Amino acid sequence: MGWLRRSMTFRAAVVAVLVLLLLIPLYMVQDLIREREYTKQEAINEVSATWGGAQTVTGPLISVPYRTNERVQLESGRTEVQEVTRYAHFLPEALDVNTVLDPERRHRGIYDVVVYKGHITLDARFPAMKGLLPSMAAALRWDEASICLGISDLRSIKQQVKAEMAGKAIAFEPGLPSDDIAAAGLSAALPLDSAAMGGAFSMKIMLELNGSGSFRVVPIGRNTTATMASTWPDPSFQGAFLPDSSGVSKAGFTAHWSVLHLNRPYPQEFTGTRNAELEASTFGTDLMLPVDEYQKSTRATKYGLMLIVLVFLVFFFVEVLQKLHIHPIQYLLVGFALCIFYTLLIALSEHIGFSAAFISSAVAVIGLVVFYARSVFGQAKATQLLGLVMLLVFGFMFTLINQQDYALLIGSIGLFIVLAIVMAVSRKIDWNRAGD
Repeated sequence: MGWLRRSMTFRAAVVAVLVLLLLIPLYMVQDLIREREYTKQEAINEVSATWGGAQTVTGPLISVPYRTNERVQLESGRTEVQEVTRYAHFLPEALDVNTVLDPERRHRGIYDVVVYKGHITLDARFPAMKGLLPSMAAALRWDEASICLGISDLRSIKQQVKAEMAGKAIAFEPGLPSDDIAAAGLSAALPLDSAAMGGAFSMKIMLELNGSGSFRVVPIGRNTTATMASTWPDPSFQGAFLPDSSGVSKAGFTAHWSVLHLNRPYPQEFTGTRNAELEASTFGTDLMLPVDEYQKSTRATKYGLMLIVLVFLVFFFVEVLQKLHIHPIQYLLVGFALCIFYTLLIALSEHIGFSAAFISSAVAVIGLVVFYARSVFGQAKATQLLGLVMLLVFGFMFTLINQQDYALLIGSIGLFIVLAIVMAVSRKIDWNRAGD
């Protein structure tokens, strides 16, 4: 037993086991972060449920019913041919979407949620309908045609929606004749006779609706142009198409898109469902909160093992060079203090922001560990060295967390330097006699 106590190999193995054991509380911290993220998402969902969710606008377009014979399966399991109603859909020749998003911050508990009031103008120009889909011309019931407008969350519409056509206003009603283009939306009857089908026509639709998080547009025009503007300074342009031009400043953002029908995977006239293709072609903007404390906290925990190893290395080298005997319990207490850093970081970042929380938590933990190490080491120089090392490690972590493009490069160089220092310090240690 005396040999075991003096053996540096055995003591190093004990320290390594303690490091592995401390991975358990680090994993529990990561689970805590996921739980807090879930709680935040619940708060966002609660606000969205009452204000309005992420919005996607599809349309306007013309849907025309027709009757066809199809083989359908009966409840008994047999199949038979029946006459069913299907729809042909005709997209506009040109679509111009002008959107202004007025953002607001809403609070649910300690969490902030970004919502907006959307002011959308849709200008659509349709070609002459005569001659379109010639193979189905005889079956199409043009007198039962309707204008369709897909809106993902109908609860947030703030005023009556009308289509202005040739000086007349056509009021929309909730519901779509089919789910071929969207799961929810509005429609209005637009019976067409041979005279109306012979020429091009246009319509203008004004939308006032609430939403949260994001706004998307489906480019259903042969030529689709879209303009978005907002006073929100942190947009994230998402979807199948990035804007052709954009400007972002502290005063807000503007963005402009231009999309051709050649850029999308569906034609101007079609029958049946195209839900997946339409959804895949959406584009728009997310209104982002500038700081996600949970994402940065998750990145911080990934460096937890490095933090524990480097601090334990200092203790171990002091133990070897000063011929001390540091008990495993003392290593564990220091390790738990380092794990407490992450719970402090998460709790404080929800109230004062990530950077201030990181600095406050780091100062608290460094002070605690240095205060404890002073009594363990029994000398000021070793304690000061430990404090300096911890300060450098926390500063190194903070730099890595706030870097995106150069995190791997900085991390690799930093670890190389640390390894070089450890090898330089330990190169003259006679490990076979270090325990004597």
